[in-house]
Parts: sequence; structure tokens; C-alpha cells
Amino acid sequence: MKKILSTFLPLYATTLLMLLGSGLLTTYVSLRLAHEQVNGALIGAIIAANYVGLVIGGKVGHNLIARVGHIRAYVSCAGIITASVIGHGLTDFIPLWVFLRLIIGLCMMCQYMVLESWLNDQAESSQRGVIFGFYMVATYLGLSGGQVLLTLQSSFGVSTLLIVALCFALCLVPIALTTRTNVQAMSPAPMELGYFIHTIPKLLGTTLITGMAVGAFYGLAPVYASSKGFSTAQTGLFMSLTIFAGLVSQFPLSWLSDRYDRQRLLFFIAVLFAISALPLVLLPHLTFGWLLGVSFIASMMQFSLYPLQVALANDQVAAERRVSLTACLLMAFGIGASIGPLIAGALMQPLGSNMLYLCFMLCAVAIALLSYTAKHIPMPTTEVPLPHVVLPDSLATSPLGAALNPTLEEEVIQASMGSNEGEVEEQKANQPPEKGV
Repeated sequence: MKKILSTFLPLYATTLLMLLGSGLLTTYVSLRLAHEQVNGALIGAIIAANYVGLVIGGKVGHNLIARVGHIRAYVSCAGIITASVIGHGLTDFIPLWVFLRLIIGLCMMCQYMVLESWLNDQAESSQRGVIFGFYMVATYLGLSGGQVLLTLQSSFGVSTLLIVALCFALCLVPIALTTRTNVQAMSPAPMELGYFIHTIPKLLGTTLITGMAVGAFYGLAPVYASSKGFSTAQTGLFMSLTIFAGLVSQFPLSWLSDRYDRQRLLFFIAVLFAISALPLVLLPHLTFGWLLGVSFIASMMQFSLYPLQVALANDQVAAERRVSLTACLLMAFGIGASIGPLIAGALMQPLGSNMLYLCFMLCAVAIALLSYTAKHIPMPTTEVPLPHVVLPDSLATSPLGAALNPTLEEEVIQASMGSNEGEVEEQKANQPPEKGV
């Protein structure tokens, strides 16, 4: 444990600082626009632009890292993000904010890819699960910590943007000073979207709907809290606790996922998500304490959906397709995350802030129906489900996330992440059949 921390502490520190700035920026933008009474649909568009950037960044990141290397790619992206953050303070022109959020999302995906490929390259196969666990903790602590910083702000002035820019500037220091720079080059994993649409169509559908709910949450939950008359400090506390719920939920979920049928578990979690969101739709005048408690439970259910969908999908796909599967799941999630804020924002504007949790409830019902009617597909290469791996939601990870899964064969990871196109096909052809876990 001590060796892992000493080896990867610079990358964990970089992740913490990066997500600290990202979490603070997302909430600040939503609150400031709500404070200035900007149309809810426009707020949704700005949030959606960030997730569109994340999806685009999955392709751009591979090419950038392959051309200039990991450290240069990370440094250049951090510089662009810092400039974009400061750009928010130089103008109130909303279309420009949309563009800036898209650029920030694109560059942040490149940063995720640098960090995760670096972690994967330096990790031994037997330690990959532990290493990714610490990475997940740093991710959630950064996202929730950004909300805590918001509670210290008394206004929506430029000082908050300076703190965000400071976080993105400081996140350069640990990664620039590390001496572990011998990271292998990457090549993009092949996309097999048609195969997965044919094989697991309903699971891809539930992933897209989950993306809609999570994307709307990150962008519009601050607007929801602000509309209830909460102060900036109370809104920051609300966001911090509901994001931290995502971390809390992962560990009981791992225990349940390894002991019960995952498809039924997905159904029951979706039902519980719908039930827990219902009071926030029907009871608009809950006290702050009750709202925190109910929303914490709802967020636990919400942030349990995507990791369970990833585990369920990996059960049904052969080992050599799992990296491609992750890219397709992230694409579906990212598309949903781009749509969700637009729909929820458009409904909240005329009908009130409670429409956010009505959207969550409808998403949960749709996931429950799709998971209930989905047929169990025989697993092609395993006799029992793969162990559940704790992971953050896919808005805080890159297409390399599957490479940190300790159940993947080392040869498959290297073939998909660290070799050229010809080597990928050759290593896949020579991959021995996977043994049952």
C-alpha cells in the first residue's frame, strides 16, 4: 500500500486538483447563470457543450498524446483550460461560454486519458484494482471538494474563477515533477458499435438514459438548490454531499454486485432511484435537512447505475472486445449527458425546478422497464460474472477506464492500448481462451 501511494501520489494529487477545479467550475457556472436569470434551456446548452467536448476529446486525445507525448499533451491542455476559465470572467456573451465549455470538456478528456494511460502503464496486473480504487477516491474527493470551496464564496464574482484557474495551474506541478515518464504510446481502440447495438441494445439504451440523468444532475442540480432559496454555502453543501454519495454507494454496490444477479440488481436500483426522487417532485417545501437526506439517497441510487451497467456489459462480452465496449458505453453515456441538460433545462424554465427530479424519476422508470424486459445473454467466455470493479461515473473517466480493470488479461490491455494497428490484430489472434473466474 505504501509503495503504491509513493509511486502514484503525483498522479493522485494531479487528479485531485484537476477535479477540484472542474467541480467548482461546473457548479459556479450554473449558479451564476441562474442568478442572472438566464433561460434554463441556455444553461442546459452550456452544460451539454461540456459533455460534447468530452466525447470529441476521446478521439482528439489519442492523436495529441501520440504526437507530442503524455506530459506535453497534459501541460498544453491544462494551459488551454486555464485560459478558458479566465475567459469566463472576461465576457458575459453566452454563445462564447458555450464554446469555452466545449473546449474545456475536450481538453479535460485528454487529461483523463493521460492520467489513466499513465496509471495503466505503471501498474502491475495484480495491483490494478487497488490503484484504480485510489484514483476513484481522488476523483470523488476532488468533485465534492470543489463544492466545499464554493461554500466559502459570498458572491459570483471573478474570484471564484481565479480559484478554478489556480487549481488547473497547480495540477501541472505534480505531473511535471514526476520522474516516471517512460509511458508507452497509444493507439485508438477499435469501435464495434454495430456489434454492440445488435448484442446488448437495451443495455446501451439504459446507459444513454443514465447519462441523461447524470449530465442533468451535474449541470442543473445547483440551479435546483438555488431556486429553493438556499444560500451559496447551502447550495455548495448540497452539491458536495450528493456527489460524495456517489463514492459512498460504490462499496455496498460492489458487495451486492458480486452476490446477486446484476440485471435484477439494476432493475431494483432503478426502482429505488425513482421512489427516492418522488418526494423531491411532490414536496416542494422540504426543509434543508430533509432535502439533503432524501437527495443523498437518490444520488446513491443514481451513481450506482453506470458502474453496474459496465459490470453487466462486461459479463456478456468476450475479453478482447471489452476495451471497445467501454468506448461504446462512454459514447452512449456522453450522448445522453449532452441531451439530458437540454431537456431538463427546457422543462425547468416554465414548470419549476422540481422538474429536474421528475426527469430523474422518468429516467429511472425507463431504465427499470428496459432492464426488466431485457433477455439474459449467455456469457461467451466466463462461467460466472466477473468481479465488480469500483469506478467513478463516466463523466470523470476516459475510454481507458477499462484498462484499469484487474480482470482483464494483460495481453488484451497492451494490445488495445499500447500497440499499433497491426500488433493489435496479431495479439488478438494469439490471445488464448479466457479461463473462468
